Amino acid sequence: MSRVKLIYLLIFIVILAALAAFFVYPSPSHKDEGFSFLNFGAKFRPWRLGLDLVGGTRLVYDVDMSQIKDADRSAVLSGLRDVIERRVNLFGVSEPLVTAAKSGENYRLIVELAGIKDVNRAIQEVGSTPLLDFREVVLPQGEQTKPEDIVYVPTNLTGRYIKGAQIEFDSTTKEPEVGIQFNEEGAKIFEQLTEKNIGKPLAIFLDNKPLEIPIVKEKISGGRARITGKFTVEEAKKLAERFNAGALAAPINLISQETVGASLGNESLINTLKAGLWGTILVLIFMGFYYRRLGLGWFSGIALLIYIPLTLAIYKLLGTTMTLAGIGGFILSIGMAVDANVLIFEGVKEAIKRGLNYAPAIDEGFKKAWAPIRDSNISTIITCIILYYLTTSFVKGFALTLLIGVLVSMFSAVFVTRTMLKVFIKYTQ
Repeated sequence: MSRVKLIYLLIFIVILAALAAFFVYPSPSHKDEGFSFLNFGAKFRPWRLGLDLVGGTRLVYDVDMSQIKDADRSAVLSGLRDVIERRVNLFGVSEPLVTAAKSGENYRLIVELAGIKDVNRAIQEVGSTPLLDFREVVLPQGEQTKPEDIVYVPTNLTGRYIKGAQIEFDSTTKEPEVGIQFNEEGAKIFEQLTEKNIGKPLAIFLDNKPLEIPIVKEKISGGRARITGKFTVEEAKKLAERFNAGALAAPINLISQETVGASLGNESLINTLKAGLWGTILVLIFMGFYYRRLGLGWFSGIALLIYIPLTLAIYKLLGTTMTLAGIGGFILSIGMAVDANVLIFEGVKEAIKRGLNYAPAIDEGFKKAWAPIRDSNISTIITCIILYYLTTSFVKGFALTLLIGVLVSMFSAVFVTRTMLKVFIKYTQ
């Protein structure tokens, strides 16, 4: 690539880093101070902060899998996690972190709601999602039937198979009701269930309570059903919204609740970031001083200053929830970016000692350093992927921020640094 093209490329990278710096700059307050260039990043996409930074509520639920087949339990647990995430998002609870865990025969859902201090509200938002299921009815023999003698047999048809729901009105009574549409698998189960129970009652349970026990007149195809009851319009609308958010496929029971204070208050967080800034400055001074004779150290500093806003901008664009562990992963990636520059500059240093001029020395330094940089970063990337998929909560956040940081650091150390050297170092042949 020609020198002119390299200059234009470097200008583009610098402008991109400057825009990224404005984008990641946090708003100085939470007030509506209006739009300005300095706060466009905070207005366009605010930072997502974890429970340990802003405090909030942590809820632990036990999942009742007694009516779920062993082969389906993992899928049901994963579905419950997705349902609760959609549920709290629907009602405006910001950035929920829902993780699933299994210990022996016990299944748990851990719900972390950053910024929510009202535990009762949090419980209502999570636990109010309806549990819908259909049950066959076994009537006792005899002329007189008492309600307590009726046996309800659970079936495979639950809210897990609901595709959508909407409020409807009875054509005769004009009473509000909820129409539900099952997905393809649920429609097949519903058709088989109605065919099996023609002329018999089929109970619809909501939150383990019988809501309606209609008589099946014929086999119902198409996967559509109606839930009627003494609903007000508002109740029917709310029930439809909750089904659309997701009906629970298994009951959940709250076993633990707590309000979590922020591990770092606003002042402590600022002090921590200042400490990280001073640490970065000291590293830049060291690199500049140690490689001063070669004139290389300050280039690594500039590359690092480009790396930091670009990486933070990627975190923000991807909606990464920043926690203490995540900040730790980012700081670690800064150190790895410096390590890559050290490998490159040491290679250049050795080449110059052998009598090579700057041009071939720099090319050889990058060529020799690429293999160890690549191998060390690949091993880190593999570790991050394993941690991300096999762990939860804070460790997962650490793995994600470190993974992104390592990928960007490779770009910064190799591409950005090399571009600057080719533009500013006067080659002598």
